[in-house]
Amino acid sequence: MSSNCEFLWYIPNDVKPGHRGDSAVENHNSLETLTSHAKALEDHGWKGALIGTGWGRPDTFTVATAIAARTTTFEPLIAIRPGYWRPAHFASAAATLDHLSSGRVRVNIVSGKDNLAAYGDSEGDQAHRYGRTKEFMRLIRKLWTEENVSYEGEHFRVNDSTAAPRIQPRGDRLHPKLYFGGASDAAERVSATEADVQLFWGEPFADIGERISRLKTLSKELDRDLPPLEFGLRITTLVRDTTEQAWTDAEAKVAEMAKGNGVRWNDHRQSVAVGQKRLFDLAARGDVLDDNLYTAPGKFGGGGAGTTWLVGSAEDVARSLRKYRDLGITHFVLSDTPYLAEIKRQGDQLLPLLREYVSA
Repeated sequence: MSSNCEFLWYIPNDVKPGHRGDSAVENHNSLETLTSHAKALEDHGWKGALIGTGWGRPDTFTVATAIAARTTTFEPLIAIRPGYWRPAHFASAAATLDHLSSGRVRVNIVSGKDNLAAYGDSEGDQAHRYGRTKEFMRLIRKLWTEENVSYEGEHFRVNDSTAAPRIQPRGDRLHPKLYFGGASDAAERVSATEADVQLFWGEPFADIGERISRLKTLSKELDRDLPPLEFGLRITTLVRDTTEQAWTDAEAKVAEMAKGNGVRWNDHRQSVAVGQKRLFDLAARGDVLDDNLYTAPGKFGGGGAGTTWLVGSAEDVARSLRKYRDLGITHFVLSDTPYLAEIKRQGDQLLPLLREYVSA
């Protein structure tokens, strides 16, 4: 892996225990438990973690703020939704947390379906939804990097707005990175022009390569005026001491999912977006694609990053992640359950193999 690769984990953010087979039940979402995950990430070589969002879950920004206050190097990748936030309000909140945490904030912009009526939001068709997202991303970046901002778009407007405190540039980091997902044509057009990092879910190498190529072409066609788009992978990594043990455990885990019809795994099945459908469709091509991309979880309840898994020994999984790196992926958001135990196992067994690749 090249030296610019970054490795993040995932911290479950849910009022119910047992997310994706996690073993933590008592006080699973207490500040003490969540902080223990973040501190383990610091101790075992991880940069930070994605914290998910959605109505009916604990407020993600509040959780990230609390964890940041109890850690020193942990970088929260905070998932947020346009509509739930107004751009100037979010720009100010994020700038404040970035200041208080000495530049540790990252932001994942989410445009998927949510229970909008529950918090008084509304959206039109897909074009409206992504048009709003595009404006949101453009405007918060302006508020972070310019003063006395006046902006009037179709969805948002501000007049003579200066967010305070100001984002402090740190090397070539002028503001928190904006991560973004989505596989539809509308989503890719937003990513090509506005995102800092495009996040993919676990698709085969050829499919990811094709999407990277398409996004690079789109960036040129749409006259992107930002630094080149970077690429990330959000995927489940099931790592064991041997290849055989990993596959035994993976198949047993899927069998348990099948018994429960994917309960606590299928949090992305409420609305099947284009990117999710792409993952579900992979199962028709085989239970195992490429070297060790396991598609069976998607048939039995897995959703989102739990739909496809990289399975194997640390060496097997590292080999596959290196191949994604060779395609242009530099941001990796990995996870498996039980979350805390796997933070330590994969931090100790997998990350060193990926870092060896830096100097190879």
